[in-house]
Amino acid sequence: MRTGVIAQKVGMTRLFTDAGEHVPVTVLRLAQCQVIAHRSKDKNGYVALQLGSGTRKVKNVSKAERGRFAVAKVEPKRKIVEFRVTEDSVLPVGAEITADHFVIGQFVDVTGTSTGKGFAGGMKRWNFGGLRASHGVSVSHRSIGSTGGRQDPGKTFKNKKMPGHMGVDRVTTLNLKVVQTDVERGLILVEGAVPGVRGGWITVRDAVKKVAPKDLPKPGKFKAPAAAETPAAADAPEAVKEGA
Repeated sequence: MRTGVIAQKVGMTRLFTDAGEHVPVTVLRLAQCQVIAHRSKDKNGYVALQLGSGTRKVKNVSKAERGRFAVAKVEPKRKIVEFRVTEDSVLPVGAEITADHFVIGQFVDVTGTSTGKGFAGGMKRWNFGGLRASHGVSVSHRSIGSTGGRQDPGKTFKNKKMPGHMGVDRVTTLNLKVVQTDVERGLILVEGAVPGVRGGWITVRDAVKKVAPKDLPKPGKFKAPAAAETPAAADAPEAVKEGA
């Protein structure tokens, strides 16, 4: 089981196939999605990766958070999410996941926070049919009707579908196809709509109800942390000066 990624919703557009058919897609952007910590079975009881994305000003970060990011040698992140992984899919701390972590044609599960609609009635919130348009109904055509029994049970049960706050819920959309990826700009284009508003944070991971493609990179595609590259450069022999 590989790690997912944290992305930011840019918006929707469309792509055209060779046959001239248009495919509606949602553009997701990877904003420096890096591994900032590990969760091990010995210490925490489970294996997971903690990822961070986006940037924050240092003055807006608490001392405790600054220390955590300093240990990982990464800049302060705006969004932090934890992904459960198997032991063979652990990425090094500081690694930046790239857009080709997902391959074209594979299916992914996308999770986000739905758009807030404020206070909504039963017809809009729960798709109730409302009351009749005539025959005695007056001024209450969009009301939800009775909310409980009479003397028995004598109360309204919990979780009854009623008017109230609509939206701002955690929503997961399953089996969206990856149509295109752009590694240089860090973009992932998935077919269809994705929950949330523009600029909202989205988590994307391999679909759990679909078979993973054989060419899926394991443990994933990422840029090695800068700290891991410096020892190699230090060990390289110095260039011989001309004329020596």
